[in-house]
Amino acid sequence: MVKFLERLMGRPATDEYVEVDLGQFEDEPEGPRAYLRVAELTSLDVLPEIKQEIRSRNILLIDIAPMKRDKASLDRAIGELRKIVEDMAGDIAGVGDDLVVIVPSGIRIDREKVVGGRD
Repeated sequence: MVKFLERLMGRPATDEYVEVDLGQFEDEPEGPRAYLRVAELTSLDVLPEIKQEIRSRNILLIDIAPMKRDKASLDRAIGELRKIVEDMAGDIAGVGDDLVVIVPSGIRIDREKVVGGRD
């Protein structure tokens, strides 16, 4: 077999191996691309912070229970969140009565339950 390799490569074959350090080719570990952030929608004043998290492409789990007493403000807040989510090509959905989930582009929310709730 050595003679075959010599003819194929045009030079004498050697039985020596070169050790290669694969660590030099590995990238430095980066931080996560997105976080799952939990927020509480207490008033319209917190909307800028929540919008910044959406722009940062994080996944948000928002508790809307504190604003349920003021339906007009809650509707306005949800409307503003929907608009920015649409602008960012993300997705938004309610989970139960008190939670809203917002995901960035590239992720879609499946609105069917995996288990439970099916008769």
